Amino acid sequence: MSRMRAPSDTAVMTEPQVISLGCRLNLAEGETIRSILQGQDVVVVNSCAVTNAAVVDTRAAIRRARRERPQAQIIVTGCAAQLDPAGFAAMPEVDRVIGNAEKLDPRIWGSNEKIVVSDIMRVQQTAPHLATSFASHARAFVEVQNGCDHRCTFCAIPFGRGNSRSVPAGAVIDRITALVDAGYSEVVLTGVDLTSYGPDLPGAPSLAMLVERILKHVPKLARLRLSSLDSVEIDDRLFDVLTGEARIMPHLHLSLQAGDDMILKRMKRRHSRAQSLAIVERLKRSRPTIAIGADLIAGFPTEDDAMFANTRALIDDCDIVHAHIFPYSPRAGTPAARMPQIDPAIRKARAAALRAGAAARQSTWLQSLVGSRQSVLVERPGTRGHAPNFADVRWLDGPAPAGTIIDVTITGSTQGILMAERAAQGLAA
Repeated sequence: MSRMRAPSDTAVMTEPQVISLGCRLNLAEGETIRSILQGQDVVVVNSCAVTNAAVVDTRAAIRRARRERPQAQIIVTGCAAQLDPAGFAAMPEVDRVIGNAEKLDPRIWGSNEKIVVSDIMRVQQTAPHLATSFASHARAFVEVQNGCDHRCTFCAIPFGRGNSRSVPAGAVIDRITALVDAGYSEVVLTGVDLTSYGPDLPGAPSLAMLVERILKHVPKLARLRLSSLDSVEIDDRLFDVLTGEARIMPHLHLSLQAGDDMILKRMKRRHSRAQSLAIVERLKRSRPTIAIGADLIAGFPTEDDAMFANTRALIDDCDIVHAHIFPYSPRAGTPAARMPQIDPAIRKARAAALRAGAAARQSTWLQSLVGSRQSVLVERPGTRGHAPNFADVRWLDGPAPAGTIIDVTITGSTQGILMAERAAQGLAA
């Protein structure tokens, strides 16, 4: 459920602008859309539907796009458009609505149909669509899986993305090889439910097997990251890869959602609180430098103070230093929306409490890194990047080329950011 938004590309108004809201998969697909639409005066809002707030953000982005580019064609795609195509088509700012199954097909973008949205649940394949360049990012995102076969009671995303389907390993390796040859040092594997990779492919390969093949067949790839993982699906083979391969970055984002067993059961999650604690303890024992991130929902229906306290305690118990906190948002048609709801003010307050707890935990962790040496992937504008553990790092002693990896020494931390000095060898990068 992690959320991010791509920066607006407003430098050339005759070029396509793609506004991607939501997950890293949306961001990767947004770059493909940008490459398809080169030279066209169009704004694409690649929407998110993970929460009601995400849908509100999508509508706001559409209205803002029309104000800023009144002559451009406005097209809406993504999960919110998939779930409510008629609603978005009815907006006066919108020219076209394109579904998730169609948005990477160049033929669809060339048609004039107002609404092109098919039944996503009938889609059986996905493909490693990815642009060959990422103008605003030093790392590349590669889609290896799409859709979800699980039915968490709070989540509408399966109905926006369809059932789980995987990209064959050969196609993934070819794509990553091309990206590395183009100069990318870091690749992130993305998917809606990444740990569900493989059962639909011949031989039913696992995510661990895919990662092993990538590392073997793309030896020049310096850094590989995995996006959000379902902790209950980290089997022994994947565990060994995550903890034993130096090119796998020591940063795992886990889809935990809550720290109370009753709430987890009502969410229809497949793990318990004890299982969350056990996998994190095991990971950190085998690879102490691993930084844990997690998605957490505050104010889920029926959550009382004691249940919430269990989720709050999970931040410290699992040493969560990269937390994505969401106040529960009832999504129409989901089972959780029919459960007894928590007052919105309480949901908001609990989310704030989780964020405060996560910030305190992160601050302690960042301070513990002062004095350490970190290899940082340089991002724009050249004085900022991320360490292997995904800590945000900045330095003031001169820019470095975006996409390069430099060594720095951590000198302090402030407001969630590590401050650093470039090491002597990094100055020559």
